[in-house]
Amino acid sequence: MLSETLPGVDEKTLLHRYLNEAREALLWKLDGLSEYDVRRPLTPTGTNLLGLVKHAAGVELNYFGRVFDRPFPDPPLWSTAQASPASDMYAEPGESRESVVAFYGRVRGYADETIAALPVDAPGVVPWWSQSRRDVTLREVLLDVIVELHRHAGHADVVRELVDGAVGMQDGNTNMPSVPAGWWAGHHARLEEIAAASDPALPG
Repeated sequence: MLSETLPGVDEKTLLHRYLNEAREALLWKLDGLSEYDVRRPLTPTGTNLLGLVKHAAGVELNYFGRVFDRPFPDPPLWSTAQASPASDMYAEPGESRESVVAFYGRVRGYADETIAALPVDAPGVVPWWSQSRRDVTLREVLLDVIVELHRHAGHADVVRELVDGAVGMQDGNTNMPSVPAGWWAGHHARLEEIAAASDPALPG
């Protein structure tokens, strides 16, 4: 248990804090962008910032709802097993940024109710996992969702940098070195030189 390795720290409070950090990082990456830029697909599989927020809502809706027999009321089709492929990874034309963010806010509130109501060793069942591992506890689900959301926050880091060059781990803490203007361009060029020199098949 985390509380055994970190004396004086309430385990559920600590896990909830890390969950909230991932949630806020994802939402922060939307700040200051146009409707087009929050929807722009910037990988071959279509990864985009608003889609990552929508996906996070689906993740929390199911893991903190269905797993603990607290199904979210009227879940959207894209969050169910009947959904079309990747339909949780982008906003449809009729879904505004405001509606996606507001829906995630509702889901977060519902998830927080589950977290508050249950002890960390409360049992749950993940029906979409294999039979051998589907019996879980709230602790396991919290850890799983924290890992997934922080992974997607990392995706959002890269996508946002591709959109407008903005970088940073979270609002108020970029976690980036303080360097002079132009330093990153030189750094990028140097890394390209190193990469090119490492491949003898490339022209010198």
